Amino acid sequence: MESRPIERLKPEDFLRLIEKSRLGKLKIYLGHAAGVGKTFAMLEEAHRLKKAGVDVVIGWIETHGRAETEALVAGLEVIPRKKVPHGSVTVEILDTEAIFKRYPTVCIVDELPFSNGAGAQHPKRYLDVHDLLLAGINIITALNIQHLESLHDTVLRATGVDVRERVPDRFVLEADQVVNVDLTAEELRERLRLGKIYPADRAVAALENFFTENNLNELRELALRETANALDQRPRIGTTSPTDVSGKIAVCVSTNPVTTARLLRSASRLAGRLNREWMAVYVRRKSEDAMRIASDVQRQFMQNVQIATELGGSVTVLESENVCEALLKFCRENDVHLVVLGTTERRWWQFTRPNILQFFLHHAPGIDLHIVDPNN
Repeated sequence: MESRPIERLKPEDFLRLIEKSRLGKLKIYLGHAAGVGKTFAMLEEAHRLKKAGVDVVIGWIETHGRAETEALVAGLEVIPRKKVPHGSVTVEILDTEAIFKRYPTVCIVDELPFSNGAGAQHPKRYLDVHDLLLAGINIITALNIQHLESLHDTVLRATGVDVRERVPDRFVLEADQVVNVDLTAEELRERLRLGKIYPADRAVAALENFFTENNLNELRELALRETANALDQRPRIGTTSPTDVSGKIAVCVSTNPVTTARLLRSASRLAGRLNREWMAVYVRRKSEDAMRIASDVQRQFMQNVQIATELGGSVTVLESENVCEALLKFCRENDVHLVVLGTTERRWWQFTRPNILQFFLHHAPGIDLHIVDPNN
């Protein structure tokens, strides 16, 4: 019988395992729209945990005035919100210091995509949750599918809604458990008509705008698919991580802020479906040096670098006048088997430069190409 080589962990791998074991566990209730029952489900679980003797508290909850949801808050310990003065008003934020001091076993934190007000340590609530997890506190939270960063363009095309508050994909991908809270479009619209989601004046407008049957069906399909993807990426006993056996994915980016952001989201979705590691690669010419390009373009490019990182990718900047050769060399040296390229209209003077697509078709056998139209 042929013997298999023994896989040995590197010192840094073992350190990561130790650190992971100290982290709190993250459970996400994922829905496709307000009113499907995410908060209700979290509170029900909190009562089950308390009955089982688990130390559970509420760090943040949004009942939106729904009587049946508010009734479930009774009997649970609630950490008061922190009140911070901001100009002439007072804003409320998650009191992470109080939660650290209380140090419960489980903390319920609703509205994960929420943007914090002035005076908060972090601009986004998911960063507060990250800190709590690092401290070893287990978190149960909730979000709707349209707030997932990589789905921004998909949701915009499907519903016409530009979702501003977004959460990096890594939060869903790294969650220990993802639970899909599902209702059909018909059931959800009926709850809306009965005033169980919004007051009557808001319900009418919601039914005609965001809560259309088409929008809800589109979002529901995305939520179901995302939950399935999250489950598919869970490591299974006796199997090798796909990133150990599959080639990596590289996405070619430029200084164009809009098309680059869309390409990054497409690459992230593709990498998630294929369970592969991915990276964004930018080849910078001398004419595109940080000292020569406009400051707003430079700022937007750095924002896209942040998006790539939040979506779970790495970013590499290469210095070369020959974009095609530099990209091909990078792919060869970094085990890249799939390259994501965007289609762009070329001005007349750009036809003197090599076309990346044509170059890879002729000079990169063994590397697959995935072409994306970033304008659609």
